[in-house]
Amino acid sequence: MASKPPMSVFNPQRLDALRFAQAGARLDGDPPLADFRRLASDLHAPADASERVRWSAEGEMRAGPAGGAPQAWLHLRADARVPLTCQRCLGPVETPIEVDRWFRFVADEATAEAQDDDSEEDLLALEPRPSLVEVIEDELIMSLPLVPVHERCPQPLPDGGGSQAEGDLGGGSERPHPFAGLAKLKGRS
Repeated sequence: MASKPPMSVFNPQRLDALRFAQAGARLDGDPPLADFRRLASDLHAPADASERVRWSAEGEMRAGPAGGAPQAWLHLRADARVPLTCQRCLGPVETPIEVDRWFRFVADEATAEAQDDDSEEDLLALEPRPSLVEVIEDELIMSLPLVPVHERCPQPLPDGGGSQAEGDLGGGSERPHPFAGLAKLKGRS
């Protein structure tokens, strides 16, 4: 009988980030995209079971500024391919998203808020214990493009623009000038 791999002592739902960093520990996973409900709500269609989010998290301790006490850090990586809605043709566009971020931990939310404006790095609070899964989902959502589009849309656009590039949707000189009708009206008076 094969033995089971040892379970991690770290719970990604309530990460003891200080112990995680002190241990130089690593966690990783590849849960279904559908498990990330807030992210899944932005998709073109419901996520299918084969769509996954791959992630890894590594903790480390670094010396504090000016020889201060060591500080807990977290390196987070995540990636997925998500079907978003193309803003030109309204069809699905497969969009890769990636996260590669470092976070420094501080004592609590009040400290994070107080240091946020002056800090170059991203801050997370040690207490309450963060949900690594929620942090991953937040970062993936922030990585979504503001306007997802195909490089070339697979079907002709409703206005006849076809699969032309974004800057050339209208077809050039054949398009009437928007104020041409006003010039005709002005000539009648």
